[in-house]
Amino acid sequence: MSKEGAKNWYVIDGYLPYKGKIDNDSLEGHEAIMILNCHDTDAEIFMDIFYEDREPDTDIKLTASARRVKCIRMDHPDEIGGIALDRQLQYSLRFRSDVEVIIQYGRMDVAQPNLAYIGMIGYSE
Repeated sequence: MSKEGAKNWYVIDGYLPYKGKIDNDSLEGHEAIMILNCHDTDAEIFMDIFYEDREPDTDIKLTASARRVKCIRMDHPDEIGGIALDRQLQYSLRFRSDVEVIIQYGRMDVAQPNLAYIGMIGYSE
């Protein structure tokens, strides 16, 4: 099996934006994590959320099925182990997987009239 991805990923710039919507549009501010598993076995992943002023939430279990992408909205507590992140709160993420995966992060910020979307790949080792 060839190596596709990495087992440890870090997304440093978490910051859940305003939820506000653009007039007459259904877009809302949010962040999302996409986990791509190209392998033939499911990936068991543990996510940790680090904050500036308190201890982290750790060992949030996620599963990325074999040869699938897992999409997680950071403003949906049911998708991140029941953790309700405050909006406009700086945080960072660490992912530890038992199978090599590829993780990408995206943020849609609609706090201004011009739509902003940031997509970036995390750091891995």
